[in-house]
Amino acid sequence: MHDDRFLVEARLDRALRERIRPAVYSRSATLDVARWDAPGEPVPVAEGLAAPYAEANVGDAWGPPWGTTWFRLTGEVPDGWAGRTVELVVDLGFDVFATGFQAEGLVYTAGGTAVKGLNPRSAWVPVADAAAGGESVEYFVEAAANPAIGGPVTPMGDPQTAGTGPLYRLVRADVAVLDTEVWELVQDLEVLDGLMRELSDESPRRWEILRAVERALDAVDLWDVAGTAKSARQELDGVLTKRAEQSAHRISAVGHAHIDSAWLWPLRETVRKVARTAANVTALMDDHPEFVFAMSQAQQLAWIKEHRPEVYTRVREKVAAGQFVPVGGMWVESDTNMPGGEAMARQFVHGKRFYLDEFGIDTQEVWLPDSFGYSAALPQLVRLSGSRWFLTQKISWSQFNAFPHHTFWWEGIDGTRVFTHFPPMDTYNSELSGRELAHASRNFRDKGYATCSLAPFGHGDGGGGPTREMLARARRTADLEGSPRVVIEPPAAFFTGAEEEYGERAPVWSGELYLELHRGTYTSQAKTKQGNRRSEHLLREAELWCAAASVYAGAEYPYERLDRLWKTVLLHQFHDILPGSSIAWVHRQARETYAAVADELGEIVDAAQTTLAGTGTGSVVFNAAPHARDHVPALGAAPVTGTAFTAPQPAGAGYVLDNGLLRVVVDAAGLLTSVYDVRADREVLAPGAVGNLLQLHQDLPNFWDAWDVDVFYRNTVTDLAHGGTVTVEDEGLRVERALGASSVTQLLRLPAGEPRLDIDTEVDWHEREKFLKLAFPLDVHADRSAAETQFGHVFRNTHTNTTWDLAKFEICAHRFVHVAEPGYGVALVNDSTYGHDASRTTRADGGTTTTVRASLLRAPRFPDPETDQGVHTFRHALVAGATMADAVREGYRINLPARLVPGAGTVEPLVSLDADAIVVEAVKLADDRSGDVVVRVYESLGGRATALLCTGFPLAHVTGTDLLERPLDGARGYDVTDDSVRLTLRPFEVVTLRLRRA
Repeated sequence: MHDDRFLVEARLDRALRERIRPAVYSRSATLDVARWDAPGEPVPVAEGLAAPYAEANVGDAWGPPWGTTWFRLTGEVPDGWAGRTVELVVDLGFDVFATGFQAEGLVYTAGGTAVKGLNPRSAWVPVADAAAGGESVEYFVEAAANPAIGGPVTPMGDPQTAGTGPLYRLVRADVAVLDTEVWELVQDLEVLDGLMRELSDESPRRWEILRAVERALDAVDLWDVAGTAKSARQELDGVLTKRAEQSAHRISAVGHAHIDSAWLWPLRETVRKVARTAANVTALMDDHPEFVFAMSQAQQLAWIKEHRPEVYTRVREKVAAGQFVPVGGMWVESDTNMPGGEAMARQFVHGKRFYLDEFGIDTQEVWLPDSFGYSAALPQLVRLSGSRWFLTQKISWSQFNAFPHHTFWWEGIDGTRVFTHFPPMDTYNSELSGRELAHASRNFRDKGYATCSLAPFGHGDGGGGPTREMLARARRTADLEGSPRVVIEPPAAFFTGAEEEYGERAPVWSGELYLELHRGTYTSQAKTKQGNRRSEHLLREAELWCAAASVYAGAEYPYERLDRLWKTVLLHQFHDILPGSSIAWVHRQARETYAAVADELGEIVDAAQTTLAGTGTGSVVFNAAPHARDHVPALGAAPVTGTAFTAPQPAGAGYVLDNGLLRVVVDAAGLLTSVYDVRADREVLAPGAVGNLLQLHQDLPNFWDAWDVDVFYRNTVTDLAHGGTVTVEDEGLRVERALGASSVTQLLRLPAGEPRLDIDTEVDWHEREKFLKLAFPLDVHADRSAAETQFGHVFRNTHTNTTWDLAKFEICAHRFVHVAEPGYGVALVNDSTYGHDASRTTRADGGTTTTVRASLLRAPRFPDPETDQGVHTFRHALVAGATMADAVREGYRINLPARLVPGAGTVEPLVSLDADAIVVEAVKLADDRSGDVVVRVYESLGGRATALLCTGFPLAHVTGTDLLERPLDGARGYDVTDDSVRLTLRPFEVVTLRLRRA
């Protein structure tokens, strides 16, 4: 037989495209159109419905960028359509390949009931009460003119630069008859086509399907598709009813719409996106009782509740029915590299509590399909939140190394393990196409031991969710020869089955899930990152001092304000906001929001400290850090002592700063030529090298501008080693230098009695596609670096023995990076920098230079063409002779500066510990308003530790709890003696204690 595959396949393509799909709607009638262009921002639904509409027509242009146009569509269902399936078909000017990334709409009845969302792949609306024909039709469409954001440079990411010209034209507004037989024929052909193309040329099944398709095409009269569709479908029955192989891979299909809470659209648009998607999926559930949809961000459900209560009512009904399944247990799908430990814990607290309060559901799945790598602290937090399972697929994007497992146990820095799954389909936006199903089956790396995987399906990123076409594919592939078996079920059903099947034999991955991509997100949009870091520490201060004021002075604890502020900060940790990968509008609003958060938290802290400081003519220093400093106890307050700085002394062409512990030599250009540790009698800097060296790199990654730095950026570098000027200040040295179109000003200070050099840097940044680093070449033989992460630190190799090591050429750290050889270490601490690198080289003298660099600024041009332009301030400190405990302490110190408040006396800490290894991360009042004090502590050095926790108030009882402050099952007992309790923690263990006051 001749090989005519390509002929039949091409014939099928054209027949579907030009004849069969267009025949899905057999009759149509154009509706009358009226419009109202909303001025400015979106308006409430009632206002849109009652607005003054003007006559309009199909073909009219509409929608300035980010604008909203309300369309009123009216007409009648023709009498001859009685008994047929009648729908509205509305095309707002769609591009079928950009669902969620362009114009969208939400359809309402005249009474204000949300009916369904509109997008390029779901442009239909069911018409109610059309059975008899002749009925009037009236619907309203809230149409959003969201621009398509395309690179490499676009002004569309902010209404201030996007212009006012219309972006779209109304292409179609019809009432139409859906020919269900033709629609089903389309689904049959598409499923078989997708399956056939994935089978090998040698497969008899492929040829069997090809011949059935050929017969079906022969049976179709291309001028009377509706009249011959049934006959064509009969030709396909034989191949559609053949059952799957006994060993076929099993795919648990879960409806989903991964909606970015902000990205190429602002937060306010996501409020509408989630309403459109929720309206879509609840409508689908009415017609498809087998359909299950998982939604993963509590914030998005809270938006629906607040802004679209009628949609939320429908959501609650479907949650009760088991079709709409809340998952994730987090406030948003956050970044997990940069949020601090307490913030990461609060993601779970606020997410899980919302689901418990609203639906009575204690979610078990942590659902993070699209974040840019996963912290090694997460497994412990997942379990401490009361969850069991973890899902992502993003690691499949890695540049260098293919991850070896799809189902496995993930072990965190403390040894906690969580059962984890990566969908082998390598997408969270599956359409359940033949290509995707075949890829999942072929790609699954745990064959022979496990037989099942999960597939989230539905249009995501910009929303939309599953379609009826996807559900049709799922039905046809439930038991189809040549295809994996597809079953629609909740995520918990998959995880339960997978753990039962494979849990005892599943492999273990220990440590972080590092994404070998999107490393630039540790640095892009510096002000967003600074806003996050400072908000986290202000929240710590607010809770601590408000709890102390409540316990010691009876002050009212601001539960509602702190709850609201926490949720605001958690929202902005979403994985396209905090990483710096959103449009200009998002980051402009983030800067404004962080400033407002700082102002309000400052007011809360000031009020609490004023209450605690009392009256008097002196000053009181408040220390919110978990370590004592300047004779002020940790978490307490005492009369002021102050910090003195060492005066600079001239030395040749430069200057010397010497406090008896550290002697720092600064040359005439402002570079460190020596940092001598007097105590250890050794030089910190590598021979012949200079520290405080600013280095400028070209930075044009291959694909994702704001997201990526590619390893080749290191191939070219400009050392800013000349042209600086140094002037003497009262407390240190001021260094000024030009940097292309930019400028840098630094203040170098050496505090008395401390082995650290403080470096304050201000950059007026006007570069494009450049990467600015601050380098410290150290005379330390370190084979690994330690970078702080949530509730501990993670080690990464400084060598590049393997591609796994090479891939980590840019790393994320929180407050410190520490490098050490046996007996000696150095820490670089920061107040707002996340991106770093640590590498080593061998010198001519045989010694090792370990270079630690902080990533200060980037200047990508997409999606925000003005990324990071303007003035930025950074604070770093180089800590000589630092142990890990020193690095932890100095990291807290630089992020929690002491506060000077008028008053007298001291404030005893609410809690204190007698061992530095165990660190207090949070002190607050219990969320249930019982008045109990809640303390969260962790072991910070990576070893076992014991400490005595003492309280500043009479202590009656201590209970170990989970993150949600619920008693832990099987928790160890705590014996209270003299208002104290003995704690023993394993390495990096996080412990939450509820302290009941006597």
